[in-house]
Amino acid sequence: MLLVRWKPVLHCPPQGHRRRGFAWPRGPRRSLLLRRPIRSAAPAFLSISSSKFSQAGRARVRPVVRAGLAQTPSLADVENTEILFSETLSLKRSQTVEGKITVRLDPAVAEEEVSKWRLTIGCNLEGKWTLHWGVSYCDDLGSEWDQPPPEMRPPESVLIKDYAIETPLKRLSSQSERQALHELQIEFDSNTPIAAIHFVLKEEETGAWFQHKGRDFRISFTDYFEVANSVGGNQGLSIWPGGFDQISSLLLKAEESTSKKEDPDDEDGNVVKQNRCIAPIYKEFPILKEEFVPNHMTVSVRSSDKTDKNIVQFDTDLPGDVVIHWGVCKDDGRKWVIPSTPHPPATKIFRHKALQTLLQPKPDGLGSWGLFLVDQGTSGVVFVLKLNEYTWLNNNGTDFFIPIGSVSSTTAEIGSDDIVHEQQAGTEIHDVRNSLSPNNSYPLQNKSLEASDPKNINSLPMKPQGPEELIEAVAYTDEIIKEIRHLVTDISSEKGKRAKSKEAQENILQEIEKLAAEAYSIFRISIPGFVELASDTELLKPAVKLSSGTGSGYEILCQGFNWESHKSGRWYSELSDKAKELSSLGFTVIWLPPPTESVSPEGYMPKDLYNLNSRYGSLEELKDLVNSFHEVGIKVLGDAVLNHRCAHFQNKNGIWNVFGGRLNWDDRAIVADDPHFQGRGNKSSGDNFHAAPNIDHSQDFVRRDLKEWLCWLRKEVGYDGWRLDFVRGFWGGYVKDYMEATEPYFAVGEYWDSLSYTYGDMDHNQDAHRQRIVDWINATNGTAGAFDVTTKGILHSALEKCEYWRLSDQNGKPPGVVGWWASRAVTFIENHDTGSTQGHWRFPSGKEMQGYAYILTHPGTPAVFYDHIFSHYQQEISRLISVRNENKIHCRSTVKIVKAERDVYAAEIDGKLAVKIGPGHYEPPDGPTKWVVAAEGRDYKVWETS
Repeated sequence: MLLVRWKPVLHCPPQGHRRRGFAWPRGPRRSLLLRRPIRSAAPAFLSISSSKFSQAGRARVRPVVRAGLAQTPSLADVENTEILFSETLSLKRSQTVEGKITVRLDPAVAEEEVSKWRLTIGCNLEGKWTLHWGVSYCDDLGSEWDQPPPEMRPPESVLIKDYAIETPLKRLSSQSERQALHELQIEFDSNTPIAAIHFVLKEEETGAWFQHKGRDFRISFTDYFEVANSVGGNQGLSIWPGGFDQISSLLLKAEESTSKKEDPDDEDGNVVKQNRCIAPIYKEFPILKEEFVPNHMTVSVRSSDKTDKNIVQFDTDLPGDVVIHWGVCKDDGRKWVIPSTPHPPATKIFRHKALQTLLQPKPDGLGSWGLFLVDQGTSGVVFVLKLNEYTWLNNNGTDFFIPIGSVSSTTAEIGSDDIVHEQQAGTEIHDVRNSLSPNNSYPLQNKSLEASDPKNINSLPMKPQGPEELIEAVAYTDEIIKEIRHLVTDISSEKGKRAKSKEAQENILQEIEKLAAEAYSIFRISIPGFVELASDTELLKPAVKLSSGTGSGYEILCQGFNWESHKSGRWYSELSDKAKELSSLGFTVIWLPPPTESVSPEGYMPKDLYNLNSRYGSLEELKDLVNSFHEVGIKVLGDAVLNHRCAHFQNKNGIWNVFGGRLNWDDRAIVADDPHFQGRGNKSSGDNFHAAPNIDHSQDFVRRDLKEWLCWLRKEVGYDGWRLDFVRGFWGGYVKDYMEATEPYFAVGEYWDSLSYTYGDMDHNQDAHRQRIVDWINATNGTAGAFDVTTKGILHSALEKCEYWRLSDQNGKPPGVVGWWASRAVTFIENHDTGSTQGHWRFPSGKEMQGYAYILTHPGTPAVFYDHIFSHYQQEISRLISVRNENKIHCRSTVKIVKAERDVYAAEIDGKLAVKIGPGHYEPPDGPTKWVVAAEGRDYKVWETS
């Protein structure tokens, strides 16, 4: 929880104005200097997502009338009172700005050379705009892009793999009503065999892509057909809707001729040819963009001469109606309590837990202000700001906290030198808050595995726990016990004995032992007890070390890059600047890109494994980045590409299969059944990746070298665990060997293959798909989890086609891996392959927050994509993470699906949370359990128990 150190500087709202019940006595005006906003030396920057604010008219909130309601003070009453502390917070909100995209086609030169044409694409909004584009040719089949010919590429264009290029739009020196602010011109010859130009727009500063249901903008130049020698058809230019998420649907159809034929051959068997007759055209398309707008709020604490209360003064330049949703704390806890009367005007009680007060508007209309009376015995005021029905402003996912009872003593203990030192060190307010907030302290988090070593257990102070902590521990260990019983039943059944080899049965027994040890460690931490001194005999016993690779169960994973992150050449340094912000948002683990030298700049075609100077930065920059995350309590995963490796040299046949560097393997390290690289190893134990030599993990020297390399990475770089690339390519048993050698805190594999479809429609039953993922996890002996590709695919169909019934399997359980083995399922909706500029399997546009509402409330370990974190979704994602943490939802939480129909899905998790996604209606039923709204947005809502 945030503890703000206040400065004795006053920021007064306007005076001399009678408004909403405040009595303003006549008197001299105070100096205008007191009205200027005070800027903190180290302000807290707060990001929110909002819709457009209405500037016209304020909604009236009827004050709540109570017996004994006293007159609240006015500015005239308090202007001479002692100012205890004051601070100005810098706020950052987003608002929607309307603009337009222009597409214009004109002849490029004089009329005698009509084959030269110029396509101009413009945008009239501020920002740094880039056109991501490609072409298709007349003889192409399908919808794949190709790069345009060199003579067609404007200056400053950058090649994107082999299918597209990116070209920045240039800022124009002047802008008229019809012209754009940014513009790009593409010249081409109409005689070239180009059938169409495809593009999407990207705003570099926010990372936002403007797309519409995953389709690209398409400008077609083959819009009519010619039969034999007769001319006719559809002449002109067609522009089809494509990749703009927030552009209205458009379809420009040229005049149609009755002689147009849909069949490529006419009735006489003549071949129908594509032909073109390009005509000038100009078209505008509306676009909506989220822009950040800076605002401020000044909060002052003052003493009262006439009462035994303190006066808290709020002053903000936020536009429109601003409602303070607030309460007080009676002790060091952060439990909200309704303050005693008198309450400010325009105040109402919210669910018997808090007050909602509409701030008074300033006379100039530039913001709002208010005065609140608070008992001196209270420890502080907690509040959030409500701007409209769906927009709440808080402090990075948690509540604002203003210390009242201890501000004087706190300041007396902190000298001016200490404050200056903290500001110079770059101390941020939200870090202090996170370190002190009890809401961010979870009894079971990070302890279950750390304490599994008996030496650690005996060294821990065993202070008695309360009933709530005991209930949490029992519920958590119950899930582990269920897993143990399931494994025991599996291995003891006659069918299981016949089907499983001795080695497989031993693997299951080892898994049971690990689960039992984990449950026991939690039990030891949770029960009341006393510190006992270990005997000499106990001290001599070897420690039992657990390395399940699944962390504490409370992890929230952040993917710390996208497909374009390598381009700056200094990604490690750029990401290091975001470490504190990511920690404040609630992330506990971050996945970094592949660190090795690579043929491809993204890192997924590794070459010299010990060369860690990559397109993302140097080895030293990587080590600094890992240290910066460790300093804020975030574990770091390295992206280990173990399936394949690019060679340094050719063999005598000209095949690239001889490796260099420290691991100078020969062709024995390559599988024998890959026809491209003439390997002399054994046959592959998985699927082949044909772009590079597939490594034969059955070779002892290969496994020995890879284990040595992974252990070196852990020691040299400081990685805490692994994200394993393309694990379909080799047997999970080899992964078990690598995990046991490196003992990662957390590990997750990418096992991605296609779901089950029938005639193009996804099957409801995806058991076969998730079984393949579970089989791989089983092969690793549970030492690594796997990305829940099944859940992502089902969410695609459910949300895109409004088929929310898909989110329940035939047994009423979640239909993905999370429904079968939740503790090993890493849920996600997007990553660098499926989204970003690759877009191989992009999540339904505009429905991302429904996906996050699902995975951040359900069991499993949720993963959030970098592009979504640093976008207008950040505030909503942060709130969902906060709700998950506050209610201690973990990877083994239980799910009770209460509704799975065409247009709505609803479930209860651990009896603490209720979630609903979809446009349909659902509200938790009234009863002994009281539910209050914890988070909500477009087509989703989350409740928690009160």
